This record gives sequence, structure tokens and C-alpha cells, in this order.
Amino acid sequence: MHNHPSGDPTPSQADIRMTKTIVDIAKPLGITVHDHIIVGKNGHTSLKGSGLM
Repeated sequence: MHNHPSGDPTPSQADIRMTKTIVDIAKPLGITVHDHIIVGKNGHTSLKGSGLM
């Protein structure tokens, strides 16, 4: 989970790439990444709920 100081919770391409990297690294270690949530001024975005992971 992290916030976007701009207030817009829309995931950037960097957010999506970083999440994929973390998921790929964690999997062989037996760690499951359940979601990546971005918090903005007027709401949040779940990468899992958005189909981005």
C-alpha cells in the first residue's frame, strides 16, 4: 500500500511493474502478495480489483 501525493489513486506504469516484480520475487520464497492498494485524496485503487495483478 502507498499513497499518491497528487491525490489521484490511478496506478502508474511504474506501480504496475513494481508490483509484478515484487510478486515474482516473493513467489519462490513462499510469500503471497494479496493486493497493492494506492490511496489518493478522494479514494483508493486496488490493483487486484482492477485486474492489474
